[in-house]
Order: sequence, then C-alpha cells, then structure tokens
Amino acid sequence: MPAHSAERPLRRLVIVESPTKANTIRRFLPDDYVVAASMGHIRDLPQSAGQIPDRLRDQPWTRLGIDVDRQFEPLYVVTKPEVVRELKGHLRNADELLIATDEDREGEAIGWHILQVLEPSVPVRRMVFHEITENAIAHALEDTREVDVDLVEAQETRRILDRLVGY
Repeated sequence: MPAHSAERPLRRLVIVESPTKANTIRRFLPDDYVVAASMGHIRDLPQSAGQIPDRLRDQPWTRLGIDVDRQFEPLYVVTKPEVVRELKGHLRNADELLIATDEDREGEAIGWHILQVLEPSVPVRRMVFHEITENAIAHALEDTREVDVDLVEAQETRRILDRLVGY
C-alpha cells in the first residue's frame, strides 16, 4: 500500500464510465482526487480468434468464449488495453479507489471487471449517485458500499445467454 503521511491528504482515484461524467465530477472534488473514465467495459468475451490467449487456443470451447463444461465459465479478455494502462498508472499514485460506475447491472459489472483487472492493493469503495450535482457527489462519498455481486452475476448471466442464444 502506498505510504501515507499526515502532511498530505489521501490521494483518491475515482473511476466512472464516461469522460463527460469524469469532467463534470472532477469540478466537484478537491485537487487530491483524480477522476478517470473506463470508457465503458474494459473487458468482454472474445470477439475473434485473435483475442483468445495462446494457452487456450487448442480448446474447442474458446470459440464461444464460454466453457459450457465448467458451469458456463466465461473467458474474459481485455478489450481496452490502453485504458487499462492509464487506469493502472493512476492507481499507482492512489491511496484509495472509488468505483463510481452506473448503478445498474452493466455499471456494476464494469466496476467488478475494473477490480478484477486492476487488482488494487489500496482500499476500494463503491460510490453510487443518481445525478451529477455537487450535493449528490458529496453524499455518495459519505455513503459508499461494496460492489453488488448479485448485479454482477445478473449481467454476466445475460452476457453468456446473449452469446449462446443470440442477441
């Protein structure tokens, strides 16, 4: 965990989905907050054979991106490596991570995927707000929660069914 001293405030990284939201939220937060955008999902099921990791290419199920013989386990691949690099760079300088993606199953899954890929070693909180106002952001910072795994699993189930059955 990064060193923290009484001489400086905690450095916090807030990750939202869109750069527009990031720019607006940044105006409501002190300078020791960095607000970055994930640009939506940073990983997904593979869209092409070229996205399948070499170690798995000989497995017949990888064409689907879902191992139907292992309880429909999805194979996730990073789809936005440049965004992941940027987020990891911001995280290296942070003392705390705040996931502020939308409060729906997609937003919850985006936040969960961010945590899976970034593997933060700093404390993580889930920030939820329904409007982008100074009061709403202040309240969301005071009333954080954990990632809702039920919502993540709902999104994952929907994504797997979309792949298996079709959209």
